[in-house]
Amino acid sequence: MLIRRRKFTLDKAEIAGLIAQHTVAGLVIGLPLNMDGSDSPRTQSVRAFARNLGDIALPILLWDERWSTVAVERALIAADVSRNQRAERIDNAAAAYILQGAIDALVAVPQ
Repeated sequence: MLIRRRKFTLDKAEIAGLIAQHTVAGLVIGLPLNMDGSDSPRTQSVRAFARNLGDIALPILLWDERWSTVAVERALIAADVSRNQRAERIDNAAAAYILQGAIDALVAVPQ
């Protein structure tokens, strides 16, 4: 589920509510890096957000979100989704893309 950031206390309460309602094994948070892999201006705030979630007793994975929006937009264009519909769907689809990338990488790790 995509959570639109508002205020940390509200965001954390929403996350805690979702964890209570669902079987959650961990959290994946998109990490906004620059294209060269260096930190962007938003990277430190995302890292701080993840640190502040530390009392939630679940593993938190920060996942590189570079190219997620581009990949999703290309897929939506290929599926002939209109510009207006793409604008409505892009964030949710990019979040799903980021989550799928993290899951695929974790599955590939030898146990």
